[in-house]
Amino acid sequence: MPNALLDNAVILLALCIPFALFWREWADRPESDSLPMRFVIGVCFGVACIAGMMRPVMIQPGLFFDARAVVLGMAGLFGGPIVAAVAALTAAAYRIWIGGIGLWVGLINIALPTLLALAYRRQHQKARWAISAWPLLAFGLLVSLTTLATQLLLPRELIAHSLRHTALPILLVIPAATVAMGMLLHEMLQRGQTTRALRLSEARLRAITEATPEPLMVIDEDGRCREVITPRQSRFPDLSNLVGRRLHDLLPASQAARFDKLLAETLASDCTMVVEHSLDTPAGKRIFEGHACRIETPIGGRRAVTVLLREITERVHNELEKRIAAIAFESQQGMLITDASNHILKVNQAFTQITGYSADEVIGKTTRVLRSGRHSSEFYKQMWRSILEQDSWEGEIWNRRKNGDIYPEWLTISAVRDSTGSITHFVAALTDITERKAAETQIHHLAFYDPLTDLPNRRLLLDRLQQALLSASRSGQYGALMIFDLDNFKNINDLHGHQVGDKLLCEVSARLNEQVRSCDTVARLGGDEFVMVLEGFKAEPDQAATQVEYFGERILASLAKPYRLGDLTVRSTASIGVVLFNDVSLDVDELMKRADMSMYEAKLAGRNSLRFFDPYMQQIVSARLRLEEELRRGLEAREFVIYFQPQVDTARGIVGAEALVRWRHPERGVLAPGDFIEGAERGGLVQYLDLQVLELACKQLARWASQPSTERLALAVNISAPLLYQGNFVERVLELVRSNGFNPKRLKLELTESLLLDDMPEASLRMSALKAHGIHFSIDDFGTGYSSMTYLHRLPLDQLKIDRSFIQGMASDNGLAIVRAICALASTLDLEVLAEGVETQPQRQMLENNGCHLFQGYLFGQPVPIEAFEEMVARAARQPVSTCLGEPAEPC
Repeated sequence: MPNALLDNAVILLALCIPFALFWREWADRPESDSLPMRFVIGVCFGVACIAGMMRPVMIQPGLFFDARAVVLGMAGLFGGPIVAAVAALTAAAYRIWIGGIGLWVGLINIALPTLLALAYRRQHQKARWAISAWPLLAFGLLVSLTTLATQLLLPRELIAHSLRHTALPILLVIPAATVAMGMLLHEMLQRGQTTRALRLSEARLRAITEATPEPLMVIDEDGRCREVITPRQSRFPDLSNLVGRRLHDLLPASQAARFDKLLAETLASDCTMVVEHSLDTPAGKRIFEGHACRIETPIGGRRAVTVLLREITERVHNELEKRIAAIAFESQQGMLITDASNHILKVNQAFTQITGYSADEVIGKTTRVLRSGRHSSEFYKQMWRSILEQDSWEGEIWNRRKNGDIYPEWLTISAVRDSTGSITHFVAALTDITERKAAETQIHHLAFYDPLTDLPNRRLLLDRLQQALLSASRSGQYGALMIFDLDNFKNINDLHGHQVGDKLLCEVSARLNEQVRSCDTVARLGGDEFVMVLEGFKAEPDQAATQVEYFGERILASLAKPYRLGDLTVRSTASIGVVLFNDVSLDVDELMKRADMSMYEAKLAGRNSLRFFDPYMQQIVSARLRLEEELRRGLEAREFVIYFQPQVDTARGIVGAEALVRWRHPERGVLAPGDFIEGAERGGLVQYLDLQVLELACKQLARWASQPSTERLALAVNISAPLLYQGNFVERVLELVRSNGFNPKRLKLELTESLLLDDMPEASLRMSALKAHGIHFSIDDFGTGYSSMTYLHRLPLDQLKIDRSFIQGMASDNGLAIVRAICALASTLDLEVLAEGVETQPQRQMLENNGCHLFQGYLFGQPVPIEAFEEMVARAARQPVSTCLGEPAEPC
């Protein structure tokens, strides 16, 4: 009997195993918990019960026992009320169909295990009973006892027989089968739940991985990549080729060292480690962030970590931009941010320093608190129109500080819009330009006003003169341009110093300002030249001229009054040139030229006078300009030649000559210096002319050096100040000497006294440099300038030339005394003395009697071309010296 019941239980158990597997598989599907599915499961349990009842432990027909209680208990315990009820009804229906004496006992044995199982399930859900071996054994014993107790409901004569045959098998099989089947189902269903949980976890992890655009790497402690999970939509390239490879072999040495450190720190810590690094990629330098976490379970016997890679290039750049923006906001430029309603939200420290308002004092207020009141409402309307239409405005504006001061600032306002295009904020940058405005005013003043007298300078004068021309043209009235030049101002500077001269200029400007109206202009051109622009004279030219002449005479009288300059009292007069104008046919430059010519005419007329412009002056100027142009052309064509005037010694005859320039003009013939020297000086060409003369003289000395009859001759050349003070003058002269190959002692450079006074130290240096090479120096026209013992002592001179004016004046006692003094001075200083302009024999004799033995003048010969001069030298060589020094009609 026990074996039969055991066989029955085993059959039921075998039937339940495929069902449990089916149940476990279907449990993963969404419809597994639906009512139809529960009904199917309940039917399956019922069918198992039917299978058990087909092979029961038979007591007698209609009375049998089997292991269905175990199946029903499992249906109630694991399937719940619906499954249990379906299984019980299925089993009960079959039991009813079988019928027999044990029908009611059989139905009770179906109901009681089902109810007990549901009660067990309820206690398990309340966590009071577990599904394990001992609770299942107790549940099996309880089912066994209830099954035995139901036999008491049998007829009396069958109770003992039934219990005798079933008690022991039921008590042995039912509990054991309950434990076995319960543990089996529990394990299988638990495994199914675990599998489902794992699948759910895997699905969730995969979903998370797919949602995260960064790759995940599993790397062991050796740095070998074990697994790479790259989301489909990741911005990273496919990293699957890294599996099985060591990252040390792929990364630069510096990056590999950082990665080793990250691995070591992550494996030694329970926390997530973060590392930031940069890599050079085809897209440029990119920045990455790695989050590493230790995996508790070794992989392949090696400890490992997971590394989540994230590109943070954009984030780093954004953070950097934010830091830059924060630093920029706290710059030296005032900054404020307002909302769309123009309420101040934020200001920086520079704003506080500029305006005097702290952040607490202005935040929440509108920008009206800064308004100065200087600008009209139209100004602000235009400003806001620009901001709303162009999103920005920039310009100069006057605002008010906290202390009430009004100051200029440069303001830039920008509008900030959101994604919908609506303005959300305004950002304003302001710079205090008070100092800049003051500097601009100062620069403007320096650009248009004379720093000494504070009068308008040439630039402002020309602008006002142009305006006066236009005004005179419109009104028909005459205006006048007057140029003033102080007479002998240089003497005041030289005698009392430039400081006194500057004071005098300031006094002159003050007196001129006193004489004019507010509509007139007094300006200083520079030096001692002043200009007046006068307007509003009569429309008739003669009446206008009379008015201007009266006005000019009044100014001359004012300027002629003594000037009290500290402890000094000085006097100065002026020469005035005037030109009238009343239309725009003459431009500003022409007016200035005409006034300047008139002023020079006033000086020639004896100074302290006024002269109007005369058309004859224009002819003179035009002739001068033509002469300057022809001079330039003549220099380029090398039309200038030198004539030679002999220099004679009483004992040796002709000892040399002075080179005098002549111009072989293609139209006017040979011109003497008086016809063009002044034009060369005015046009700034005299240094180029002197240089050509010096070159010709050096070539001539080279030719003389090759002939025995002329090798002893010296040649004197005049040097002007512009040539002497050129930076490379010394080098040029020495180069001429070297390139022509003559004895430098035969070259004598003649300088004037006024030339030396321009810059005596510099002149002395240059003369000494040339003197060291044998070149001689002579002072020309000695006595006519500012003769000074100082330069005679300091300069390396060889000769003094007495000016012809003293030679002509020797007939008087004073003239002779001067000549004697010059000769005595030259003798004392061991200098030669040469008299120029000697024209008569008595003059020569008188000079010789007073110690002068070198002569130059028409008595000995006029300036002649080289051929005539060399013939003169040859003739002198054939005659006695006394004969050579004879009559001027036959020059030697």
